[in-house]
Amino acid sequence: MFFTYLRRELRRRRKAALVVASGLALGIALVIVVGAVSEGMSQAQAKVLQSLYGLGTDMTVTKAAEPPGEGQSQGRPRFEFDAKESGDDSDQSSDMVIVQGQSLADSTVAKVADQDGVADTVGGLSARVMKVNGQFTRGEIEPGQTPPGGGRGGDGGEGGSGGDRVRGGGAAFDVNSYTLFGTDVAQQDLGPLTSSSITSGRTFKAAETDAEVAVVDSAYAKEQKLKVGGKLTVSGTAYAVIGIATADSGDAAANVYVPLKQAQTLADAKGKVTTVYVRATDSQRIDAVKAAVQKNVPDTTVTTSADLADTVSGSLSTAADLASGVGRWLSVIVLAAAFVVAGLLTSSAVSRRVREFGTLKALGWRSGRVTRQVVGEALVNGLIGGALGIALGLAGAWAVTAFGPTLTAELGRGTGGFGGGGFGGGGPARQTAGRAVDIALTAPVSLGAIGLAVGLAVAGGLVAGAFGGWRASRLRPADALRRIA
Repeated sequence: MFFTYLRRELRRRRKAALVVASGLALGIALVIVVGAVSEGMSQAQAKVLQSLYGLGTDMTVTKAAEPPGEGQSQGRPRFEFDAKESGDDSDQSSDMVIVQGQSLADSTVAKVADQDGVADTVGGLSARVMKVNGQFTRGEIEPGQTPPGGGRGGDGGEGGSGGDRVRGGGAAFDVNSYTLFGTDVAQQDLGPLTSSSITSGRTFKAAETDAEVAVVDSAYAKEQKLKVGGKLTVSGTAYAVIGIATADSGDAAANVYVPLKQAQTLADAKGKVTTVYVRATDSQRIDAVKAAVQKNVPDTTVTTSADLADTVSGSLSTAADLASGVGRWLSVIVLAAAFVVAGLLTSSAVSRRVREFGTLKALGWRSGRVTRQVVGEALVNGLIGGALGIALGLAGAWAVTAFGPTLTAELGRGTGGFGGGGFGGGGPARQTAGRAVDIALTAPVSLGAIGLAVGLAVAGGLVAGAFGGWRASRLRPADALRRIA
C-alpha cells in the first residue's frame, strides 16, 4: 500500500516534485563543482611543487644559511686563459663548476635516515656551470710589469693584477651558464629527476655511480642541439648523453643531470651534498619528522611541501583561495537555502492536502502512517534531486576542465627549498623561483564527491520530510470535515 500510494502521488504531483528536486539539485551541483575545482587547484599546486620538489619527496634538508662575517663578501668566479700573441685567433674555453648554496657532509644523509618516521633519504648536489668560450690576444706589456696570464681582457682595454698594464689586448667571448645536478643513481625514486620523464634514450643504471654519463633536460638539449649518443664536455670531461628528460610540469629542476660522484668531482666538493631528500613513512608524521630532524641534525633547515605551498602565488593561488573560501561558504549557504526551501515547499504541499490526509485519518490511518507517507515522498524527491544534481555537477566539472582558464603560478623567492644562497642563486627551487609556470585548470570529480552528493540528497529529503511530516502529524479528521464543508 505504501509504495502504491507513493507512486500514485508522485505521478499526480510531478510539477511540485520537480520544483523540490530542482532546488536540491542546484545546491548539490554547486557543491560538486566547487569541490571538483578545489581538487583541481590542489592538483595544480602539486604539479608546481612537483616540478621543484620531486615525486615522492615529503621534505628537503639543507644547511642552515650563515650570515657573512664582518668584512666578508661573495667572491666572483675567476677564469684563467693563456693570452695569445696578437693575430692568433685560436679559440679557448674555460669552465667553472660552482656549488649552489652551502654544502653538507654526505654523512648527513645517514643521520637524517636514522630519525623516527623516515622511510627513505637520498642526497644530491646542485651546481652551476659557467663556461666561457672565446679568443683572447695579448697586447704590448709595459716594462717592469707581470705578464697578464691571469688578468682580465677586453676589446682594446687594459687589464692585469698588481698594477699590470696591457695595451692593445683584446677578447671576443661568450658565456654559457647552465645548472647541473648530481643525483644518486642507486636510488632514483627521490629527488628532482623524478619530476621529469625520459622521452629519449634511458636513465642512469644503478652501476653508473661514477660513470661519465649525463641525462639532459629536453629544453636545454634543444637549445644546445644535444642528442642521445652525443657528448657534453664539462671542465674537460666528455660526458656521453644517454637520455633526454622532459619535465612533467613547469620547469625542469636542472639542465643537466650526472651521477653524484661526478658532480662532486667537478665542483671540487667530494663527500658533500647540498640537499637531502626525505620521504616519511606516513604523511601524518611529516611535522614530527621535521621536528626530529631539526632537533637531532644541527645546523640544518628543513622545508616541507607545505612550506613551499605557502609561497605559491599568482592566479593559481587567488583561484585556490576563492574555491576554498568563498566557494565553499557559497555552497553551504546555497545548500542550506535549498534544504529550507524544499522543507517549506513540502510543508505547503501538505497544507494543500488537508482534505486528503484528514479523510485518510477518518478512515483509520494513524498519524505515524501519514507522516511516513509524507517523509517517503520527500525522500524520493530528494533522491531525484540528488540524481539531477550529480548530472549537473558532472556537466559543470566537465565544462571547467574543457573550457576553464590556464592559471599562472610562481614560487616565491627565499624559500630555501633546495639549498641556500651562493653565486647565481640557490638550487633548483631557486632557479625556478620568479619564473611563471602555466597550469591548465581541471575539475576532477572523485567517488567521494559522488558519495557526498548522495548523502546530501538523502539529507535534503529527510529535512523536507521532517517539515512535511511535522505538518501532517498536526492534522485532525475535523480539519478535513471543515475543508469539505
